[in-house]
Amino acid sequence: MLLQPFQVRAVRVLEGYWDRWSVTAGFAGVLMELQRRRGQVLADRADAATDAGPDARRVAADASRRLAAAPPKDALLPTALGNALRAGELSAGERYGLTTLASWPRIYPQVSAPLAQALSSARDMLDMAVNLCHAFLACAVVMGAAFYDEAGDWWLVALALVMAAVAYKGAVIGAQAYAGLMHVVYDLHRFDLVEALHHPLPDRDGEWALFQRLSDRFAGQRVNLPYMHGSSRPNETDGPAQSEKV
Repeated sequence: MLLQPFQVRAVRVLEGYWDRWSVTAGFAGVLMELQRRRGQVLADRADAATDAGPDARRVAADASRRLAAAPPKDALLPTALGNALRAGELSAGERYGLTTLASWPRIYPQVSAPLAQALSSARDMLDMAVNLCHAFLACAVVMGAAFYDEAGDWWLVALALVMAAVAYKGAVIGAQAYAGLMHVVYDLHRFDLVEALHHPLPDRDGEWALFQRLSDRFAGQRVNLPYMHGSSRPNETDGPAQSEKV
């Protein structure tokens, strides 16, 4: 309970937000370069499927899937956990013209109960794995200090580090599941967000433009959008029967 207010910080540390201090910022730069090279290797594997056998095509398909789940090269973070979460933060709403980070607090209240439960479960799994990772790392440090002159007990330190690595892998899996569910939220509930804001529902051609204008409004810009009050939905071709400009 006492550590609950620091949960966000605990996750962000493992995500790789280390630019506050020069030493960790330098280390982050090294890890980001490794992430870029890893992405290039995956891209090469994905491109190698042309005129290849079944095994090579399977490897290429796996590489393509992993590339699709990664953030853009200019938005990479030093760690796998950070990139798993950032992939959702930068693409879930952007596919429809919405800025995810700005629109998420507004669309989340519109989420259906089953989807909200799935999001909560994925987030709980992520937080629990992060906490376990920190706990095992702390145990490794304490045992390393306690057994520094007892070589026969160093296996305990190694065991704690292995358990921390397993917990970290679990956190990455939880982050990938959470990011995937973020995409589902925008697939199913983006129009519920429009209705909650009392704007007319767009047709297919106007969807992108509307969501971009909403993103501008969420960013603090003044945007003129029609209001639509009432329970009836506007006709997509005729437009709202009654609207007012703001």
